[in-house]
Amino acid sequence: MHIDFYADPISPYVYIAWHRLQALQARRPELEVHVRPILFAALLAHGGQLGPAEIPSKRVFTFKDVWRRCAEHGLKVLGPSTHPFNPLLALRAVTAAAAADRPRALTAVLACGWTHGHDLADPAAITAALSDAGLDGPALVDAAADPIIKQAVVDETRAAIDRGVFGVPTFGVGAELVWGQDRIGDVEHILDGRDAIDAAQMAAVLARPAGATRPR
Repeated sequence: MHIDFYADPISPYVYIAWHRLQALQARRPELEVHVRPILFAALLAHGGQLGPAEIPSKRVFTFKDVWRRCAEHGLKVLGPSTHPFNPLLALRAVTAAAAADRPRALTAVLACGWTHGHDLADPAAITAALSDAGLDGPALVDAAADPIIKQAVVDETRAAIDRGVFGVPTFGVGAELVWGQDRIGDVEHILDGRDAIDAAQMAAVLARPAGATRPR
């Protein structure tokens, strides 16, 4: 079985989830991971939501929570020099990498911003990070301007929305979607055939009518 990892480097939880997923893959070397770079802002727009950083009190909580979670998992964290930032260059550069190189490209981009504190909208910073990871940084950053690569990010994001992805990080495990870095245990249970969900029972729960609706 493989895992589709839906990611946008704008999310600090993607940074944490990626390290945890790599640890899972190290324990299960037969597991294939497919990196799926998608635009988180498009998911928010589709669902009519604000991002965590767009709600002042949630922004404060989120960054405190990220620092606590990074400490819990032994991850260094500084955070990008600006946040929110425009992640399109980073997303497109990762997308431009060959499928086999995308994990390395994603690792480099996430470390650039979340580990080392650089600007993830800065072409020079991204170029250097990709080059330091043994990839052709200048070529990948140049390719980010290619209309084909730009459209690939749009298409990947649309495919994710069509699949039901509403946030990042999301793990696609078979037919299941698991959202959140703190749900890696659920990913393992699904892989092992130990998911707690009873399909018939869940279908009945989801078929229940709404008792109230909130005006928008």
